[in-house]
Amino acid sequence: MTSQVSSPAEQADGTVVGEQRKPVGAKDVRRLDRVIIRFAGDSGDGMQLTGDRFTSETASFGNDLSTLPNFPAEIRAPAGTLPGVSSFQLHFADHDILTPGDAPNVLVAMNPAALKANIDDLPRGAEIIVNTDEFTKRAMQKVGYDTSPLEDGSLDGYHLHPVPLTTLTVEALKEFDLTRKEAERSKNMFALGLLSWMYHRPTEGTEKFLRTKFAKKPDIAAANIAAYRAGWNFGETTEDFAVSYEVAPAATAFPPGVYRNISGNLALAYGLIAASRQADLPLFLGSYPITPASDILHELSRHKNFGVRTFQAEDEIAGIGAALGAAFGGSLAVTTTSGPGVALKSETIGLAVSLELPLLVVDIQRGGPSTGLPTKTEQADLLQAMYGRNGEAPLPVIAPRTPADCFDAALEAARIALAYRTPVFLLSDGYLANGSEPWRIPEPGELPDLAVQFTQSPNHTLDDGTAVFWPYKRDPHTLARPWAVPGTPGLEHRIGGIEKQDGTGNISYDPANHDLMVRTRQAKIDGIDVPDIEVDDPDGAKTLVLGWGSTYGPITAAVRRIRKEDGAIAQAHLRHLNPFPHNLGTVLKRYDTVVIPEMNLGQLATLVRAKYLVDAQSYNQVNGMPFKAEQLATVLKEAIDA
Repeated sequence: MTSQVSSPAEQADGTVVGEQRKPVGAKDVRRLDRVIIRFAGDSGDGMQLTGDRFTSETASFGNDLSTLPNFPAEIRAPAGTLPGVSSFQLHFADHDILTPGDAPNVLVAMNPAALKANIDDLPRGAEIIVNTDEFTKRAMQKVGYDTSPLEDGSLDGYHLHPVPLTTLTVEALKEFDLTRKEAERSKNMFALGLLSWMYHRPTEGTEKFLRTKFAKKPDIAAANIAAYRAGWNFGETTEDFAVSYEVAPAATAFPPGVYRNISGNLALAYGLIAASRQADLPLFLGSYPITPASDILHELSRHKNFGVRTFQAEDEIAGIGAALGAAFGGSLAVTTTSGPGVALKSETIGLAVSLELPLLVVDIQRGGPSTGLPTKTEQADLLQAMYGRNGEAPLPVIAPRTPADCFDAALEAARIALAYRTPVFLLSDGYLANGSEPWRIPEPGELPDLAVQFTQSPNHTLDDGTAVFWPYKRDPHTLARPWAVPGTPGLEHRIGGIEKQDGTGNISYDPANHDLMVRTRQAKIDGIDVPDIEVDDPDGAKTLVLGWGSTYGPITAAVRRIRKEDGAIAQAHLRHLNPFPHNLGTVLKRYDTVVIPEMNLGQLATLVRAKYLVDAQSYNQVNGMPFKAEQLATVLKEAIDA
């Protein structure tokens, strides 16, 4: 859930958009510069909704933020088990931040499984709020607790707040005509109200959201609101919570503008819509649902008013086939998937390379191989995007760096596809797709012009003076072939997967022609105009950390930590992975040591070593989770000192 707010810079006085903060009585109020909260419980406990609502109110307050949802692959994992734990982590601050945080300051554990699954991530001194009603003997034994962790002293190093959340929620809703089971479902709203009191979050937006969400069930809406308010009031009146906390708006973190909290998949969907409007082309999405890409299909299906047409195909192959047909018909064509779907789409991607038609292939990467880890993140599809087709079938590859950057990456992918008449890979991942951060809504004048000129008349004259259409006669600058919409008189031409003759597009088995076409298609990709890579090196460092995709946040946070301790390190981050920026080789050779952290086993490092003969050091992680900043800082310090 997102909320549109005014610029944080306009809220430097700490006021809350839409309402004033409730008084906190005589309790102590402490000012913090940042907080990391993790909500954890069963996958049916509403932890994602709870975290999402807390995030929305935090965004409306004006804090910078970053989130990390984490949930099981099963639709409904066994209740009370470790594999069934769902969590949502939110890092918010009064300054610019880049990651959802390494370790939570606060854990809300709705049952023993949630506590056990997350306790090792907490630093000593962290606050733990537990729902004591769920700590029954059977529930604790299910996850391996022989004695109650609330009583055996194992949590003495933490600030423990035992709260009977279920009992308090049922008591707060006793006036409603609900069964006990129905009332218990609102305990996540009680917890949200308590945390909203602790950190002075606005309440109006959540209450409005609940009224809208349950508009057809006003009694359920009223019950959830009552539970939410009861949680707030409990925090205000109980002696167990003697302190509440303030985290001021991030008044200087962002330039002025209109902001909203946005996830990577939502930003990507909006970027595709913006690209279609800037190109003045209808947007067509041919897709098959797959985690974690399905949200893009869901979102685009809501925007028929922008000329968006979505087609949920019977399988991955049909989805990309329909998209390629839409490209032939003159649409901005997109197919969305994850790694397993890319494998199924590979033959049609090769056909798109041969036909030289614009097509966006959006891969929201996840853990693999095969079905792998559907709800966990990884960036291990780079080599598949580069080489996962038969024959020489080159295409551009780009990757966004943050959730909000997915909007700009979609526009860039569309620019390249339309200008160079080629399929383009856009490599996001589960961390970016589901995570969120503030995004400044751009003004229309800031968006690139992606206008396309379709061929309307013959473009070649034969020796006898006859004017004809040659579908593979190329632009001398981009090497792009003309784009002719089917049905245009006189521009009929042959399509298909067999090799084309240069210029005419006729079927050709000539060896020399095939060699020419293969080299021409490669030259077209190599010649794509991409910006030079920028290097952040204020101190003339000898060590460079090079990243791509979603590693940007953890890498940048680690670099900041090193520089804060007077360490010298340079940083560069790749958006364009094929072709590489023209100055990349020169940049790499300026440094004695190059370190490449990746959530794979060294795929970018392999490409860099092969192309530039640079002995890059690879640091890899494939556990389904993003890097932690402190983890990378330690690795980079070792590289500097080596």
